[in-house]
Amino acid sequence: MNPHAKYRTSFSELIASFWQHRNLIVQMTKREILGRYKGSIMGLTWSFFNPVLMLTVYTFFFSVVFKSRWTAIPGSAESKASFAVILFVGMIVHGFFAEVVNRGPNIILSNVNYVKKVVFPLEILPWVNVASALFHTLISLLVLLVVQLVVSQNFQWTTLFFPLILLPLILASLGFAWFLAAMGVYARDIGQVTGVFTSVLMFLSPVFYPVSTLQPKYQIFLRLNPLTFIIEEGRNALIYGIPPNFTSWCVAMLSGGLLAWAGFWWFQKTRKGFADVL
Repeated sequence: MNPHAKYRTSFSELIASFWQHRNLIVQMTKREILGRYKGSIMGLTWSFFNPVLMLTVYTFFFSVVFKSRWTAIPGSAESKASFAVILFVGMIVHGFFAEVVNRGPNIILSNVNYVKKVVFPLEILPWVNVASALFHTLISLLVLLVVQLVVSQNFQWTTLFFPLILLPLILASLGFAWFLAAMGVYARDIGQVTGVFTSVLMFLSPVFYPVSTLQPKYQIFLRLNPLTFIIEEGRNALIYGIPPNFTSWCVAMLSGGLLAWAGFWWFQKTRKGFADVL
């Protein structure tokens, strides 16, 4: 790799790179998903089994052991199944972000062979990471809709808004992926930090409890967490039939876009040193 190469860092370059290499991103995403389960007996079935297992475990501990309560799903009596659906929305959102962040530091380290290839667009690797996480998010969402159908016998029409609600988080996650991919090359310990960070973030997000259960002075801090808006709006759309707050959504989109561009800028500025370090 030419150490004197200059890589464009503009937001338009971010979009252009994605569009130019979209087919390659799709092919690499397929390989990433299939490769993760290669050799296992259950194969892709694990992508269904894992969310169901985690949902069962968390629901038992928080609804039976800790006796947590939540507003029931419209049309259904308050029950453990109702609590499970509400809980699962938060798990889906956090799970997507956590997968992207936890795998971020190893994006370049696990694809060293591409670094030596001058013509290979390294900047697409975080796209593959995010797309792979989105696949598992989609599987979890299908599990959620099936459980919701069993619990309340209907779907909310506002479910159609959920992909739109998730879009700001996708952009922000891309930014984190680019930043962590670059940082993971120069600081190998960052991979240990991200695991702790995402674990703590789960309990600092309204995954297992509604924001309204906290005192107002603590709610302010919780709302600074970008996952809070996505989780709450996701529950409103999927469960309670409430359309998203589009003013807040626009702010979230702007923030997500800025994070994506900042991560892309950092990645492009630091990538010329990857080959020397690796």
